[in-house]
This record gives sequence, C-alpha cells and structure tokens, in this order.
Amino acid sequence: MAEPPVIFKRTKSKPAQRGRVSTPETDAAPTTGTEADADESPSVVAAKLKKKSRAKAKSTLSFGGEEEEGGEVFKLKKSNLSRNIALRNTAAGVSPAPFEPAIAQRSAGPTYDAAHLNELKASTPTARPSLSAEDTMSYDADVSMDIDSSAQASSLTGVTDEIASESAIPSAASVLAAKQKRERLRASKAAGAEDYISLSLTKRDDYSKGPHPESRLVREEDELGEADDEFAEYTSAQERIALGKQSRKREAQKRREEMQEMIVDAEEEDEETREWEQEQLRRGGLRPESVEPEAKPVYKPAPIPAVTPIPTMGAAVARLTQSMSELTMSHAEHSAAMSKLGEEQRLLEQREKEMREMIAKAEEKRSWFSAFRDWVESVATFLDEKFPQLEKLEDEHISIIKERADMIAQRRKAEDEDDLTLFFGTPPQLQPKPDEVDDLGRTIPSANSAASRADRMAAREARRLRRRATNQQKKEEEEEGYSTDAELPPSDADDYRAAMGKLVADAKEIMADVKAEEFRDPSVGLGKWFGEWRAKFDDIYRGAWGGLGMVSAWEFWARLEVLGWNPLERPRSLDSFNWYNALYKYSRPSTPDADEDEDEPELGPDGDLVSAMISTALIPRLCRIIESGGLDPYSATDIRRLVDLTEQVEASVDRQSLKFEMLLKSVYTVFNAAVAATESSLTPFLELNQPRFDPAGIPARRRFLTRRYKLLRNLLQWRRYAGDRYGLGTLAARLVTSSMLPVAQTGWEVGGEELMRKVAQTLPTELVPSALQGLLRS
Repeated sequence: MAEPPVIFKRTKSKPAQRGRVSTPETDAAPTTGTEADADESPSVVAAKLKKKSRAKAKSTLSFGGEEEEGGEVFKLKKSNLSRNIALRNTAAGVSPAPFEPAIAQRSAGPTYDAAHLNELKASTPTARPSLSAEDTMSYDADVSMDIDSSAQASSLTGVTDEIASESAIPSAASVLAAKQKRERLRASKAAGAEDYISLSLTKRDDYSKGPHPESRLVREEDELGEADDEFAEYTSAQERIALGKQSRKREAQKRREEMQEMIVDAEEEDEETREWEQEQLRRGGLRPESVEPEAKPVYKPAPIPAVTPIPTMGAAVARLTQSMSELTMSHAEHSAAMSKLGEEQRLLEQREKEMREMIAKAEEKRSWFSAFRDWVESVATFLDEKFPQLEKLEDEHISIIKERADMIAQRRKAEDEDDLTLFFGTPPQLQPKPDEVDDLGRTIPSANSAASRADRMAAREARRLRRRATNQQKKEEEEEGYSTDAELPPSDADDYRAAMGKLVADAKEIMADVKAEEFRDPSVGLGKWFGEWRAKFDDIYRGAWGGLGMVSAWEFWARLEVLGWNPLERPRSLDSFNWYNALYKYSRPSTPDADEDEDEPELGPDGDLVSAMISTALIPRLCRIIESGGLDPYSATDIRRLVDLTEQVEASVDRQSLKFEMLLKSVYTVFNAAVAATESSLTPFLELNQPRFDPAGIPARRRFLTRRYKLLRNLLQWRRYAGDRYGLGTLAARLVTSSMLPVAQTGWEVGGEELMRKVAQTLPTELVPSALQGLLRS
C-alpha cells in the first residue's frame, strides 16, 4: 500500500533519528581462491570478519527516515573468507543453497583404504590449538539477526571447520613459550598487577569492601554513593519544609503554578504533531493500516440569514395579549402559592407554639412528678416505721375486748348452770369435787363447789340491788332475769378502764416524735399533693386511680384515729371523725364556676372516697371487734347501737357489696355462738332428766327462760334489719325448739306456758315451731 501524501508541511524539527553508517573501506575481491588462501591465514580472516561485524552492528529497524531524506540503499557485503568458501564449494561441484552453511559432500559409500586412513590420522588433532586474542571470535549482542547476520554465521561455521581441519600438534617451543607466559602472568598477579585493562578510573582496592570483604554479596548501603545529588530532582532531597506562614504560602503558590504548567503541557498538542505520531505508529506496526487519515478541515462560510419581514400591528397585539394572559395566570398561581405558603407558615408557627407549650408542660410534669415521687418515698418510709406499732396496738385492743367478753360469758354460763341445777338437779360432771389442797395446805377454790355457788348468788344479788336503786321505774318481774347482767365487778371494771386509758396513751405516743405538719395531718400532706395531681394532670390521675392510692396511704391515719373505739360501748357517728370530713371534702372539690348557693358540691372524678375508706379500713376493724366479744347478743342496747352503726355504713357502702356481707356475717357468727353455748350448757341437764321440786326452782326456771327470751328478741330485731341472711330465722326457731321449749315444759303450769305464749307472739308466724303451736292449742 502506498503511503499517504503529506498534507501539511512540518513546522517543527523532527526528533533526531539514527542513521545508517556506511562502511568506507572497499575490499578488493581476489582473483582466485588459491591466492586468498595463500595471502591470508584463517586467524587473520576471522579478525577482519569480527571488525566488519562490529562496524555493521547497527539497528536494522527504520521508520522511513532514509526514504524521506533520500539516503544510500543498504547492500549486503561479503568477506574474502566467505567468497573463498563459496568458490571452494563451487569447485567441488556442490551448489550450496543461498544463506546456508557449506556442507561437505559425501561419497556414495564408505572408503577404508590405507591412504584415506592415514590422511584421517594426520588430520586428527591431539590438542586444541591456542588462538590469539585478536583471532578469537566473540558474540556481539548488538548485532541484529538479519540476512547479513545469517550469512556471517554460516561463514564463521566454515572458518571454524577449516581451522579444526588444519590444526596440528604444537611443538616443544610453543609449549615452552606458553609455560613462560603463564609464569609471567602468575608473577605479575602476585605482584599486584592487574591482568586486564580496567574501564574505571579507580581501582577496586579504592572502594570500601564493607563489613564482610571476603563475601561477594554487595549490600545496597555498601555501594559507593547513594545518588542523592544525582537524582535529587526525583527524590525530593533538595526540598525544604516551609515553617513560616509566608514560606508556606509561597510553596503553595509554586505548587499550583507547577500543576498548571503540567496541565498546559499535557493539553498542548497540535495537529501536525498528532499526524506525525500516528504515521510513526502505522509504520511501526502498532496501528492498523486500514485507519483512514482524518479529513482536512474545509473552510465553510457562515450562512447569511434570511430576510425577516416587518411585524404587523395585529400580530404584535396578539403576542402582547398572549403574554399578558400568561403573566396574569402566572401572577394568580404565584399569589395562590404565596397564600398557601403563608398559611403553612402560620400553621408551622402555631405548631411550634404548641410544641413549645408541650415541652414546657412536659418539663413541668417531669419536675412535679420527680418531687411527688420523692415525697411518696418519704411517706412510704414513714408508714413502714409506724404501721407495725399501730397494728400492735390494734391487737392489744382486741385482746382487751376479748378478755372482758370471756369474763362476762363465763359468769353468765355459771349462773345458767346454777339455775338449771335448782330444777333439773346436778349432772354427774357438775358434782362438787372434794377440796384440793396445795403444797402449803391452802384450799384451792373450785367453780362448782357450794361455796363458789353461794358467792356467785351473793354477787348477783348485790348487782340487782344496785340496778334497782339506779332505776326505780322498772318492775321487779322485768328485772328478775331480764337484765343481761353484763357489768363487770368494780375491781375488773377499774382494770378495764386502766387498760383502755393506757391504750389511748400509747396511740398518742406513735405520733409524739413526728414534728412535720404534713405527716401529722394527712389533709395537709396527702390532700395537698394528690389534689395538685388531680388539678394539673387529671387524665394521668384518673388512669392511675389516684383517689384509691390516696385512700390506701390515708388508711394509717384513719385506723390510728379509731384505735380504742368500741362503737357498741361508746357510740359515735362516723362523720365526727376527722378522716371522714377530710375525705368527704376531697371527694367533692369546689369549682370556680360553682354557685355559692349550692348546699353541697358534686362528686369529683374519684367518686365517694369515704365509701372506699369505710370498705378498706373501717369494716374489717368492726368485724374484728364484733367477733372478739365487742357485741353482747343478750344486750338490747348493743343491738340497737349495732343497727344504727350498720345504717351509717350502708349509707356509704352498697348493701350487696362483699364488705357489707362480711359485717352481716360477723353479727350472725355472734348470735350462732350464743345459741350454741346455750345448747351445750343445757344438754347435760336434759340427758339427766331428773326434775325435782324445789321452791327456788320456779324463779330459777323463769330467769333462764327470760334470758333466752331476750336473746330471741335481739335476734329477731337484727333479723328485721338484716333480713333472713345466713339463716337468721332458722337460728331463731332452733333457739326456741332446742333451748326454751324443753325447759318450759318442765314447769308449764308454773310460768312456762305464760312465757312460751309471749315467745309465740314475738316470733313471726312462719317461724313458730309446730310443737309449740300444738302445746298452746291444748
């Protein structure tokens, strides 16, 4: 393919290229091969060939510089030795192939005659001939392996074969000369002389041999010099660190300028240089030949615009009208967007205000609840310390009441047994036992002895006289047996009053060491904190049942206030207690818009907390007092007070609630225990069944039946209030059937019939036993 013509003339000088060095010497070709062999020896021919090869050791690559400059065409030249070998081969009748080494012609078959064998023995060398330094051939790595080099290699092969064929055994003189030369070299080496010509200006001994001179390994740091000065431009050895402000500024400015220069140099590339580089790549085979050269830019003139017609008035008005409508629409859209953005801004500001208020409220809530938690923890610590003392005093009060009730019950049982003995006789288990004597010889009193019975009768008569003197209006028949005789002896009564006084004093000692008013008065502490909680955070207060929590904490002060109070002995209305009034007011908070004429505020979100306190603290306390003996079932006064108290409780607590049922169950338990005690006392006498006539038996029977009649009246009175719960009607019929009717039948004509008719009139019609109805009809 023909090279493309050069379009643009080169303006810059091309980089220097290597030119071919022509050989100036001209060798005269020999006339005949025999003359060349005679004039020149093989060693001389080899030396000339080496010189020529060194002279021709030039690169055979070309980028077309010679063609462009019109240089001399390179021609292949042969040496005289190659020509002689070629002539010799031609004379022998062999036509060697071009550029191939000469190969000796072989005969058709082996020849073993004497002349041929002698010739072989004479031509066989016994030792290798020594060649001089100029006759030795060395390989030059710079020689290119082109056609000339191949020819030279083939000619060298021929020369080597010729030398080997013509070598002979050296003579004694040659051997002696070689030995002398070896000795001289050995002596010169021992004297320190070098056996070669050094290219360096210094000797090897001038260099440092390092820490291990006997080793041939050379460390990098042992080499002479570190090339810091030579390669300082690339190793930054001459750079200096800028320490000052101005020097750092100059270094940064210099660095920016160098970077800008490098960028400019990299971007500078004219069209002529690019075409020259592409052409060199194509000639070197690094670019495919099929790449077409870039087309030469052709000048194109700028087009002349067409003539624009002059606009008319109608078109201009239409254009302006359209622009005006577009501007109007754009203005409306922008106005709507602005109003929308204003509304969004107003909402955002309102939301921001609300968020700030929420944050302020949250911080206020956090701080308030933190203080409230600390105060609740202090109250919990206070209650942990005081509650055990309160519970201990409550147990002591219950034990005092129980002890008093046991004393009255035992005395009443002894009197019943004395009356039953008068008209039933004495059963075996109640027979008086012989007097027992202790270690000192003193008589141990017995409960059933005649002396004890006489003492009880004397004490009973004394109590009757005192009651008769106190109340002169009552008749003697009603007094005889109708009185429950629940009074204690003077000594026991004094002890009971002293114990109750000590209990009240101990209750006051619980709060003696408390000086803070908020712990002494719960309305100042609990009422204040829980009231603030309800006023500030009503939703949280309702969700946490804050009212019930306050009642649980207030329970300590309420139980402390009712400590030592027996509602059946010292009647007192519930609204007279401080805890009742405080909780009543707390449950009905006053509102700012409330009318002053209203008598009573409405209940708050907590409901009636008085009811919660009565259910939580008061009813369990009343149940314990009643079951421990605080209620005397033979006392009409106690029943009347019990009914009044229960009605007050019912005003605050639902009648169907579990706590109210507990109170009713406690009263039923007391009446059931009284009926069971009467049956247990009467059973031995009924089993004896030996009635006897005794004038004192008639009033004794009347007293026994009168006490049972009073118990029946109290039971029926409680049944009228509580209803027939837990079988109160059945319990009344059981009392009449098992306890009153058998005793009345023993003296039916002497007072029994009269008393049983009163019982039948008192009982409801559905509760009158059939046996009693039969006796009354007959």
